[in-house]
Amino acid sequence: RHGFDETVYLLLTGKLPNKAELEDFSQHMASLRALPDNFIKDMILSMKGKDVLNILARSVLGLYTLDEKADDISLANMIEQTLNIIAKFPSIIAYSYQALKYAYQGRTLTIRHPQTHLSTAENFLYLVKGKYTKLEADLLDLALVLHAEHGGGNNSTFTMRVTSSTETDIYSAVTSAIASLKGPLHGGANLKVLDMMEDLKKHVKNWKDEAE
Repeated sequence: RHGFDETVYLLLTGKLPNKAELEDFSQHMASLRALPDNFIKDMILSMKGKDVLNILARSVLGLYTLDEKADDISLANMIEQTLNIIAKFPSIIAYSYQALKYAYQGRTLTIRHPQTHLSTAENFLYLVKGKYTKLEADLLDLALVLHAEHGGGNNSTFTMRVTSSTETDIYSAVTSAIASLKGPLHGGANLKVLDMMEDLKKHVKNWKDEAE
């Protein structure tokens, strides 16, 4: 609770944390990574889905049903809810990816528990693949920072602002943003990039030939 109270103070005052406050905040976020009991089985494994963002959206709404103060839109409560959702996002996404691979691609289902001593990037890689390199963790961490700072006026951010302006609960607002992000002209464009990379690997025979 101490970590949460300090976080609320920093957010309300707009002050950047010092090293000790950052470490305290990071530890607080890491402590929230684990999903509720039976959540993985009931919300992710038992209900199939072919799109990770769809699974993420329904999982966020699932968290709403488990929150006794889900409709409390006081600032302090919404900050607490938001931090909880942010901390659980990587776990939900990693488990959704594992479930999708298992259900539709015949891959082995592996469920690992979040590790509180790892960074967000390291923990996500651990949940997805187990072993990872420092370079992979550093690259993912950089990618996360770039995505977080690339601008606050994109479609999903705007969608959440509009939805939350009705004073609905934070879970509904976040879910609406995820629905917007899924679109192929927004976050869904990442899948098109993957398709392009696969096409390049299939058709480019000589990677040293610039003309090809």
